Amino acid sequence: MAITEHLNALGIQIPPVPKALAAYIPSKRTGNLIFTSGQLPLREGKLQKTGKVGKNVSLEEAKDEARQCVLNALSTLLLHIPSLDHVKSIVKLGVYVASAENFIEQHLVANGASELLSQIFGEQGKHARFAIGVSSLPLDASVELEMTVEVE
Repeated sequence: MAITEHLNALGIQIPPVPKALAAYIPSKRTGNLIFTSGQLPLREGKLQKTGKVGKNVSLEEAKDEARQCVLNALSTLLLHIPSLDHVKSIVKLGVYVASAENFIEQHLVANGASELLSQIFGEQGKHARFAIGVSSLPLDASVELEMTVEVE
């Protein structure tokens, strides 16, 4: 089944490419690799949740935010390829979590993104990854994500 058909079957829509918030481009292709810029969990240009995970954002809310970051990152791939059917492999995922001082489950926040990529792409969605806690993110977002993707 084509990825586009699979997304429809899952009820997942890829949003429009989020506008850059500063002096950068949403993603850059070199050869068969696309590197995304850090993507915030923007929905229609706005954050739904702000703050620190473990303080005023729950683990489940942060996992949902990580999933939105993935969708936004996938949208930027479409600046370089005609459809997500051209994705060969999700190579690496980097997840930054704005964390309360005592929050130590950044890896579980990142699972929200990793599980969605596996659900969408199957074996092609399995990737290397890092998940780190940071003191703050742009616009007081709780999660930011970057991807490296191999394409045809």
